[in-house]
This record gives sequence, structure tokens and C-alpha cells, in this order.
Amino acid sequence: MVKTLIKNGLLVNQGSIQQQNIILEDAFIVSIGQNGDGDFDEVVDANGCYIFPGLIDDQVHFREPGLTHKADIFSESRAAVAGGITSYMEMPNTVPNTLTQELLEEKYAIASQKSLANYSFFMGAGNHNLEEVLKTDPANVCGIKIFMGSSTGNMLVDNKTTLEEIFKRSPCLIATHCEDEATIKANTEKFKNEFGDNISAEHHPLIRSAEACYISSSMAVELAKKHNTRLHILHISTAKETSLFTNNVPLKQKRITAEACIHHLWFTDKDYAQKGNFIKWNPAVKTQADKDGIWEALLDGCIDVIATDHAPHTLEEKNKKYLEAPSGGPLVQHALLALLECYKQGKITLEQIAQKTAHNVADIFNVHKRGYLIPGFYADLVIVDPNKPQTVNKSNLLYKCGWSPFEGTTFSSTVKHTFVSGHHAYAEGRFNEVKKGMRLKFDR
Repeated sequence: MVKTLIKNGLLVNQGSIQQQNIILEDAFIVSIGQNGDGDFDEVVDANGCYIFPGLIDDQVHFREPGLTHKADIFSESRAAVAGGITSYMEMPNTVPNTLTQELLEEKYAIASQKSLANYSFFMGAGNHNLEEVLKTDPANVCGIKIFMGSSTGNMLVDNKTTLEEIFKRSPCLIATHCEDEATIKANTEKFKNEFGDNISAEHHPLIRSAEACYISSSMAVELAKKHNTRLHILHISTAKETSLFTNNVPLKQKRITAEACIHHLWFTDKDYAQKGNFIKWNPAVKTQADKDGIWEALLDGCIDVIATDHAPHTLEEKNKKYLEAPSGGPLVQHALLALLECYKQGKITLEQIAQKTAHNVADIFNVHKRGYLIPGFYADLVIVDPNKPQTVNKSNLLYKCGWSPFEGTTFSSTVKHTFVSGHHAYAEGRFNEVKKGMRLKFDR
């Protein structure tokens, strides 16, 4: 049994900030309070630092199998742990697409050998795999992912009968990517006719428009209400969509929840002029008014969680012309640091950061014994020095793709330590890779 004392830290947990000591034994938190007596295998002094529950990122793309020239489970989980993300839920648009239970379990097998963070993988829905979707075990899989918008391979679900059946019969939470395909195709043709090969990233939020998002999101909400489906809409990118969600019931009673992502909270369409394809995501980064609307909905409880939609591509791919460059970018290493910057700007409290990145994610997905700093829960936690600046540059990036949309940004905080299921996985720039993360379980 390994016994660890973390002393003098400021715990950001369950709506309060208190200086407490935390005692860990093996994978679990056993004590929180003023007690620091006893013999310990390791003592970590967190004086002057904040201690957060380890972040649970409910939307990442780690690209394994099939796309490992961009990223892989080892490299990206390593970057996640360095950023304070101790658990993640990964998406099915790998190669091959995760459309069978056998392929799903193959990803779990890879993660058990390679992932430094705790993990779960979404089962993918397609137009023709309903029976496979219905075999999904809610206790062992985070959810079903439906791409109700442009995707890769056979992942776009645009058959209305199939959608009805999945929403009606899904054994667990459904997570959706919502963009209306017909609207995007029409907009693309319009801009091709007007600009030819000179379409640029600045046109991206006009092609993948607010209307395209709202049409699809409202359809998902309508289906969920019709069938009483447990629906979670990912990466809300418009102010208009926020009207689809409510804050008038407790989170644990909500049947429809929503996520905001770091890039939609940080960038606006004005940043395309400098960043170009490097902030090209689907759904698109949109206007300042949209960004403001997302922040408002996040803080008033209409949007429930913050995630990354970490989705790396190579520099070569991103440097292609707009129509050829893929959408997505790496974010897990710097998500918490970006949120702490937003805290220092007065946009969000520390308690809200813990709530939106850990507590609420655990509650929405019914994650077993994670997301809170509570005795008896798994010891997933991150220790942050709020007064140790760092500048993002290529030399300190851990992503396999080798770039970040935050390059050149100086954050005023630094992640010092990360514990994953009680294992001291990251300590002041050094990794301990002896132990791997655990498969997430769900109380359903």
C-alpha cells in the first residue's frame, strides 16, 4: 500500500475553497482535513497552490487506431495528464470507425496498455448499425455518439428512421455533434461560386453557420423530448442554441444537457485573420456575440460542462488550402491553464471551473467515484501553481502533432502535479509511466 500526504493546498471542491491536507492510500482518497500525522511514502507540499478534482474531458479525439500519424492514445493522454485532465471520453471517428462492439473493445484494450489517464470510449452510431448500438453496456461505456453533421467514413447519421430508433431505444446517454448537412453543403457551393479557390478560414463560420447548428441542435432536442432520451449536445458554438437548454431543474434531473468547449470560449471570428486554419474547428468559432452568449449560458447553468474537443492534425494538413485542411486542433495540455486565465480576467470563479470540468461531468455521465475530492473516491486530482507563468512554444508541447493554437500565449499558471487514481503520474515536468489509467465505470 502506497500512502501519500498532500499538505497545505487550497482545495477547490464542491463550491468552496479551503486549505486542507489530503491523504491518499493506493488509488483512493482516505482523508481530507487538518490531519497530517503518520508515516507516508510521499509528502507533497502544495502551499500556495490550488488543488482541483482531476478534469474529466468528455470529448477528445486521440486518433488511435488508424490515424496515428496525427496522434495516439499514449501521446495525447500524456499531454492531458500534464494539463490536469485525469479522465477522458474518446470519440468513434477513428479508422476503422468504432461501429461494432468488437472494435470498441479493441480500443479499450489499446488504452489499458498505453493510456496514462483514465479512459472511456463512445460507441459510434451509423445509419446501419442499430443492433450493435443496442448491445452497448451502460455500466462500462460512456455513451453513444451520433454525428448529426459532416463527418468521416460512415459516421454521418442522416437517415431519419435510424435517428428515431436510436433516440427511442438507446441503452444509455446519447452525445451529438449537431450541424445541418444540407445547409453546410448549400453554403459551401455558394462560397465556391463566389470565391473559387480563394475561400479562406475567415469564411468558415459563414459556411458552417449559426443556422446550420441551430437546425440540427433543435432537431436533436425535439427527438429527445419526444422519446425522453438522455441527450448531451456537444460543443455549443452559437448564442442562439443556448435557448434550447434550461437551468430551472437540478442537473441530476436534467434529461437534456450541453457542453461548451475551450476554443469557443477563447477565440472569435476576428482571430481567423491571424490563426487561419489553426482555429478551424467544426462547429466553427463564430462571433463575439456568440462567444458572449456561450459564456452567459455556461455561467447561468444552461450549459453544464466545459470540454476540449481535442482533435489534432499534422502541420502539413493544417497548412493546406481552406477546403483541403481538416478541422480540429489540440487543446488538452492547456485547457485548465486557459480557464485559470479566464478566472483571473473575472469571467469565471475557481469553484465554477471545478464544477464545469469535473463535478458536472461526473454527474451527467454517472461516473463511478470520480469528479469530486471526497474520501472514498478515486484520487484524481491536479495541483496548480497560480503564480508560475509559462509561455506556450513548440519546445514545451507534448502533442504528437507538434503545434498548438495557443503558441505564443503566456499563461500565468502552471500545472505542478497530477495524480491519476492515486498514482503520481506527473510531477513538475516529469512523468511516472509505471502505472496506466483505469477504465471508467458508470453507476447506471
